[in-house]
Amino acid sequence: QVQLVESGGGLVQAGGSLRLSCAASGRTFDRYGMGWFRQAPGKEREFLAGISWNGDSIYYKDSVKGRFTISRDNAKNTVYLQMNSLKPEDTAIYYCAADVWYRRATVTQRTQDYAGWGQGTQVTVSS
Repeated sequence: QVQLVESGGGLVQAGGSLRLSCAASGRTFDRYGMGWFRQAPGKEREFLAGISWNGDSIYYKDSVKGRFTISRDNAKNTVYLQMNSLKPEDTAIYYCAADVWYRRATVTQRTQDYAGWGQGTQVTVSS
């Protein structure tokens, strides 16, 4: 069973940047895809970006494409989300999660395909 801990959130002005980290333990990290999600108050949790187990496949939600970059360091059991050009509408709690399928070749956007949800990290973007 995987355990995930997110960090790196905070308060930033619009146009600023943050780098989120997600440290994994408890399962072979480098055999599973990873995803980043967020949930704003009163809204459903939404998929933002995902990366396959080997990094060959990456997918972004349209609203963050070109601004956010997902990456992984399998040697450190960590996945990152670099967020640039942040907007007030990016304010939310950000979560990482691990794909439940072993060595899935593609990136799944379905929340139900992920497990190991951490406590999340708050990102607040002021205007």
